Amino acid sequence: MEWFEKEDFWINYAPIMFDDNRWAEAPAVAEYVKQIADLQDGDTVLDAGCGLGRISVELALLNLKVTGIDIIQSELDAAKESAEDEGVELELIKADLRTIDTARKYDCVINLYTSFGYCDTTEEDMLILKNMADSVKKGGTFILECTSRETAIMYFTAGEKFERAGMEVTTDFGVVGAWEGLRSKWILDNKEQNIHIEHEFVQRLYPASFLRDKLLEFGFSKAEVYGDYTQTPYDDKAITMVVVGKK
Repeated sequence: MEWFEKEDFWINYAPIMFDDNRWAEAPAVAEYVKQIADLQDGDTVLDAGCGLGRISVELALLNLKVTGIDIIQSELDAAKESAEDEGVELELIKADLRTIDTARKYDCVINLYTSFGYCDTTEEDMLILKNMADSVKKGGTFILECTSRETAIMYFTAGEKFERAGMEVTTDFGVVGAWEGLRSKWILDNKEQNIHIEHEFVQRLYPASFLRDKLLEFGFSKAEVYGDYTQTPYDDKAITMVVVGKK
């Protein structure tokens, strides 16, 4: 079992990764997704790696039919609760993106907030990418947003300390190989409650052009790379990497 398949990791780290700012940006991100994909009310969206349902719920509030897939049941349970609180319907499926059934097609498939590049091998990462691509209808859109090799280099920091969700958080980052990966170590401490938790993982870093070309290989008629959700150029001012494929 890989680290991202373990419930304990997400129970401990989800409150750290998904802070108030991440929740606050969700409505705008959902709006951008709808605009980029030119989605109409009632269109279908697959949120691949939906996690807590931040974006899934907001897309459902925009009158889209949303399916969320994630490998962690506690995340899906939280997404279900959020949907119920907002009075929207989500279809939530517990599944591994490496083995999903791609016979079902969607108007739009999304994989956001750097939810890609964590498998043990490049082959597994590419299998996930192909499965997501194969799940897009003819005429549909795929949107991938994550840290690329270029943005990792531009915004690299060796680490920092901050407080969040009742924890003192210490981060330590390092380069793996020739910028083939980014090693991240997160340490959580709460001395009053005698809590000390450490976790280290590596995200594989892909150049944007590589992922763009892979989408073309996987059946998209067009693939473009942008520097944010407003589709600004992917250059030295890029905030993140947004790859958009059109079938």
